[in-house]
Amino acid sequence: MTYLYIKHLHATAAIVSIVLFIIRAVWSVKGSPRLQSGFARIAPHIIDTILLLAGIYLASVVGWHQPWIAAKIVGLVLYIGIGTLAIKRGKTPASRAAAAVVAVLIFAYIVSVAVTKQPLGWFA
Repeated sequence: MTYLYIKHLHATAAIVSIVLFIIRAVWSVKGSPRLQSGFARIAPHIIDTILLLAGIYLASVVGWHQPWIAAKIVGLVLYIGIGTLAIKRGKTPASRAAAAVVAVLIFAYIVSVAVTKQPLGWFA
């Protein structure tokens, strides 16, 4: 029962996380001052911490040795790196927009790996 609860928490946090990312990326591209609001600066960290902790729990239950778990971790590292370009480190609005699109595609790949339990996700 706990596993199923945590799995749903993880999936819900993932949905909220990507929605907040997209909103923040749009604000970043537009140069909106809303990106500096307390909510925009704090809420994503809270949601992403819940997402990560739930993911760690789930991985510990199914076993870290699963190849698809490694693929999700690699995808996560790439998503975080590209995501920082989309929100903070991109030099121009165009580069931030391009990074945001790539980050969302990486996120979709991570979801596909989770759904299929295959390292190539929907590409398998």
